[in-house]
Amino acid sequence: MSTPITIPSLGESINEVVLGQWLVKDGQWVERDSPLLEIESDKVTQELPSPVSGLLKIEKQTGEDCLIGDIIGSVDESATKPESIDAGIDETAVEEVKTETIASAQQTRKATPLAQKVASDLGVSLETIEGSGPSGRITKSDVLGAEDSSTVHDHAPLVEQPAPQHRGVRREKMSTLRKKIAERLVEAQHNAAMLTTFNEADMTKVIALRKLHKDEFNDRYGVNLGFMSFFTKACVSALRTWPAVNASLVEGDVEYHDYVDMSVAVGTDRGLVVPVIRSADRMSFAEVELTIKDLALKARDGKLTIADMTGGTFTISNGGVYGSMMSTPILNPPQSGILGLHRIQNRPIEDPNNDGQIVLRPMMYLALSYDHRLVDGEGAVRFLVHVKNCIEDPERLLLGL
Repeated sequence: MSTPITIPSLGESINEVVLGQWLVKDGQWVERDSPLLEIESDKVTQELPSPVSGLLKIEKQTGEDCLIGDIIGSVDESATKPESIDAGIDETAVEEVKTETIASAQQTRKATPLAQKVASDLGVSLETIEGSGPSGRITKSDVLGAEDSSTVHDHAPLVEQPAPQHRGVRREKMSTLRKKIAERLVEAQHNAAMLTTFNEADMTKVIALRKLHKDEFNDRYGVNLGFMSFFTKACVSALRTWPAVNASLVEGDVEYHDYVDMSVAVGTDRGLVVPVIRSADRMSFAEVELTIKDLALKARDGKLTIADMTGGTFTISNGGVYGSMMSTPILNPPQSGILGLHRIQNRPIEDPNNDGQIVLRPMMYLALSYDHRLVDGEGAVRFLVHVKNCIEDPERLLLGL
């Protein structure tokens, strides 16, 4: 009797996955609940365990797209376990992957990507070249120099020719995560009346407050005091005053939330993910920072679950960590508001407390994109001004103003 291996439901809105590498070979014995392979959706990556013990039969291969419910293989539980075959993960396959990864990393350290490409095109072995780059890395010039030396040595002297130009083109399959990101971005622009309002915040007092208390904060709570906790608390304060920015349009009705589940955009090597800080309106600064740290680590390691990324009511996206000076954030449907943070830069401004003198202050541009179907322009502007006032006078946050 064979038991099929099917793609399980991974949560609401997930219909398609991509198969990762099989950890067990076709025809090998597997134990119940032992990992077979990883499946990647647009939101999460998770291991798929064996439903029973038996001999594995693989029907779909690594890299194939599959729908929820698809059969990708089976396990023959009526088979007798071979005494000469160890059950469990195919260590040979795992070791092969590990060896390839190490070899690739060593090659990357030894030569720049361009040098590797040129060497491949010219048929030059990197093993025979001494690198002149940092830490002895081989550069394009080293490869071309080795090729010229070989040519002069093997043939009569020639007039030096300019290095050939290489115009490579490669095409890669778009990942499921990237496809879903694209779909949601287009959906947000097509289905919402999206507008953006801008302002700027003087970060002087927040920076001074962090500098004054960061060591004690870290010692007590084991986490750094970052800017995100200040902006999270500022947004919570503003959302209480303008609840429409914390609402969603659902089947023609406006759904208001008397809580704040704050979505936080996090960049990973697989793409952008948006985990949620549950009940951020009830959290202290330390709880916000600890939650953000936990979600960021899970995002980096690909361990975010469906529950981690569903149900947010408002989003904060910090492009400033990548050096962004100004941008227009796109709504995260069905939310009606998203706040974009940007790089802090010293700029000359008028000092309102010093007879209009011009001073240098650490300033940050803020951008609020909102759904005009739910949020009026006046409300959006006042919401952003409220956030600005909280950041420029952070004592307001401590007093709940």
